[in-house]
Amino acid sequence: METILIAGLGNPGPKYQWTRHNAGFLFLDRLAHLEGLALARKQFGGVTADWERKGTRLVLLKPQTFMNLSGRSVVQALQFYKLKPDRLIVIHDEIDLPFGTARLKQGGGHGGQNGLRSIMEQLGRGDFLRLRLGIGRPVHGDVTDHVLGTFTPGEMEGFARVLDGALEMLETALDEGVPKAMSLYNNRNFLEG
Repeated sequence: METILIAGLGNPGPKYQWTRHNAGFLFLDRLAHLEGLALARKQFGGVTADWERKGTRLVLLKPQTFMNLSGRSVVQALQFYKLKPDRLIVIHDEIDLPFGTARLKQGGGHGGQNGLRSIMEQLGRGDFLRLRLGIGRPVHGDVTDHVLGTFTPGEMEGFARVLDGALEMLETALDEGVPKAMSLYNNRNFLEG
């Protein structure tokens, strides 16, 4: 059975639970809820669950190392399952995408995202698939405060729609390939209709 590692990035603990920086965690929590999975098995410095889907084992991983050390957990899991970076999908918040959007991206730099930076440092490369969840850039104020700030109730309601749209996007990528998913979803705003 083919195995793919899906790592959702965030920071552990109740203080960070509803912050924009935890978009990757929120995505995996939503997926686990919808699929009836318990993200509770402690391994690789994180918590994991297995999602068996259409003959593929998808290992869901939420590193519990804090964002800037995410690479340690991700690389441990890749090594354990003997997976190459092309079997890795990283879900993370993206400040350079408008709120309400999600995009797939193959490879690239880390764009200042510390979780991606850590994974790339540990792997020595960046050629893995990313599912980027747009959190928008603040008009005024500090970027760090924005990223580590909690979603407003209105944003949280909208972000639930983004998570469901991003899950559709992920499933399309798994079933029909990344280019098809990109063409269908990368220019969509999930808050509109």
